[in-house]
Amino acid sequence: MNKKIVKINNLEVGAEKIVLIAGPCAVESEQEFELDVKDLKAVDIFRGGAYKTRTSPHSFSGLGEKGIEILNKISKKYNKPFVTEITKVDLIPTYEKLVDIIQVGARSMQNFELLKALGKTNKPILLKRGFGNTIEELIYAAEYISSEGNDNIILCERGIRTFEESTRFTLDVSAIPVLKSKTPYPVIVDPSHAAGDSAYVEALTLAAIAAGADGIMIEIHSKPDQALSDKKQALKPEEYNEIILKAEKVAKAIGRYI
Repeated sequence: MNKKIVKINNLEVGAEKIVLIAGPCAVESEQEFELDVKDLKAVDIFRGGAYKTRTSPHSFSGLGEKGIEILNKISKKYNKPFVTEITKVDLIPTYEKLVDIIQVGARSMQNFELLKALGKTNKPILLKRGFGNTIEELIYAAEYISSEGNDNIILCERGIRTFEESTRFTLDVSAIPVLKSKTPYPVIVDPSHAAGDSAYVEALTLAAIAAGADGIMIEIHSKPDQALSDKKQALKPEEYNEIILKAEKVAKAIGRYI
């Protein structure tokens, strides 16, 4: 099977380099977003939510189009591409114009009309596995996109719901080699959502890299205790930098680099 390398500007996802994605769960303001990302020592892609699908209707659900504009402005300032989640089909024209990588969140993984519409774009699509979905279902979701002509797909393992309550979700490390054997697509891991607790993000990050992940997506906030979304799992920028130093050693041990 020929492996797919997804190109974003000069960056290649799925090549020898392990790609690092970092930023807050949600964009809260221009000032806060820049505080979150400006001191990151190693990051290839910024992340941040503008439209958020939240379990509770009372939770912060993002700044909408203003959030997209902030992501676009700060990413250009630091010369980094960015990824952000899409929630509905009618947002696609805005995302095609302003967004570098379109994320399909876990809750939208089986929104088949959205997947088919994204398949008609030429944008890279980061497709997250739903927390109640099998690997086979994730693969079929990717096929909904590719069947419409867009094979610029990056798969993301972010933990599944099991009986275990010690972590927010259970990170399925085995999904990494399984997906890489069954699909041509790069596979990245989101240890932040799997852990649900910043104390466990380092261990899950290193495990994912050792298992062959092509990228890591980590949540950052300059003041995690004040974050409007997912504060418990967010790392401070300096904590992220320390983890990446260790991750570089694991990557080198398996013949890759960060």
